[in-house]
Amino acid sequence: MSAPAFATGHVEALFDTMPEGARQGALALRSLIFEAAAANARIGRIEETIKWGQPAYLTPDTRSGSTIRIGVPKSEDHDFALFVHCQTDLTRRFDETYPGLFTYEGTRALLFNSAETPDAEALRHCIGMALTYHIG
Repeated sequence: MSAPAFATGHVEALFDTMPEGARQGALALRSLIFEAAAANARIGRIEETIKWGQPAYLTPDTRSGSTIRIGVPKSEDHDFALFVHCQTDLTRRFDETYPGLFTYEGTRALLFNSAETPDAEALRHCIGMALTYHIG
């Protein structure tokens, strides 16, 4: 399943400003967000918007999830990232479920390199955990 059309030209423009490798990885993350939501009726509709200057994904109807953002991290060693709310325990949960599989920036992000292909199934599961954070 491919991701739906961009919610706004502003969101699409954010992806277009990313370096090529980061953009391709970020778009893959975006697709996984919509796939995870489509696979779980408890998540409901995903709203795509901009928060903190990054593409952001919310569950406005069900309020089941914590906001997810996609962007380019400050780390020079990584090209793109999946950001979660830093006051959640999501990154700890991800690491407990998939020990050593991902690289983290504290409690706020999973970091990726464009030269590597992340485990899509594990990542989709982690995204699903974020999108159901408030309902378990």
